[in-house]
Amino acid sequence: MKEPFGTVDGQAVDIFTLTNAQGSCARITNYGGIVVSLHVPDCTGSHGDVVHGFDTLDEYVEKNPYFGCLVGRYGNRIADGRFTMDGIEYPVTVNSAPNCLHGGKKGFDKVVWTADEIESDHGPALQLEYVSADGEEGFPGNLSVTAVYTLTEANGLILDYTAKTDKRTVCNLTHHSYFNLAGQGNILDHCVTIAGGHFTPVNNALIPIGELQSVAGGPLDFRTPFAIGERIGVDHEQLVIAGGYDHNWVLDDQEGTHTLAARVDEPVSGRRMEVWTTEPGLQFYSGNFLDGTLTGKGGRTYEQRSAFCMEPQHYPNSPNQPNFPSVFLVPGETYTNTIEYRFSTVD
Repeated sequence: MKEPFGTVDGQAVDIFTLTNAQGSCARITNYGGIVVSLHVPDCTGSHGDVVHGFDTLDEYVEKNPYFGCLVGRYGNRIADGRFTMDGIEYPVTVNSAPNCLHGGKKGFDKVVWTADEIESDHGPALQLEYVSADGEEGFPGNLSVTAVYTLTEANGLILDYTAKTDKRTVCNLTHHSYFNLAGQGNILDHCVTIAGGHFTPVNNALIPIGELQSVAGGPLDFRTPFAIGERIGVDHEQLVIAGGYDHNWVLDDQEGTHTLAARVDEPVSGRRMEVWTTEPGLQFYSGNFLDGTLTGKGGRTYEQRSAFCMEPQHYPNSPNQPNFPSVFLVPGETYTNTIEYRFSTVD
């Protein structure tokens, strides 16, 4: 179902509703590819919205901290807003000083995408398309991007990204919903498991220092389940730097296959979310910068740690770290990335 949502810079923006036979629904706008709401069942069968967002398009345009959006051309941070490729230095927009964050001042989260409602093999879907022009936010190459959002009959939200370029460039797309599986309150009791034995430690600017560090014996070890709040306040250098969890986990044995990266269980609602991905890394963010100044859907105030993000990705600052998995895309090749958030209830 398609409904008008407003206009941005004279361009019409719509909101699309995908519904499955279980009664779950996802509302997505072609402004920024934003998932505005996502209703899935709890352990009693009652459906509730599990993502942060706003009621109006104007609020997304004016004050959105990346709620629900499609992030690109480069998700996460590029140090000092520059990278070198083929001996040429490319300055890109610095929008989170001193770094480029999530594609710059006007990344993919702030543009209007061409949208078509389609039917996929797995359920109702929305196909979004956008061509990022050569030089946009400083990135080289005309990048043609397609994103397909599918709501499955098994209560999964699949995001399939593909991209092609006419000039060597970088590409790292991800999804940035802020989740709260209880639908309210903080997320400190949410229990997290991450299939990663290493992470990329960061400096004070939240830029990876280039090393892969073991999580063993520390508060970033989620190989077995831990509640988010259980260790978030410990005196650990990395948690102090980030104000909580805001790190990239190196996923185990990830070779581009669609594998389970993380699981999150919420004890009161009984909801479970699994994160499946083809990407080598996963950014887990515990909503540290939310501060109660934003009022969202239904007049709800979004306090610190009222939501978390799970962003499958290539590692932050990879263009400047040759030992990290490559993010370079060349003409003739196709960038592919599949992310799936699967919702169920705890047995």
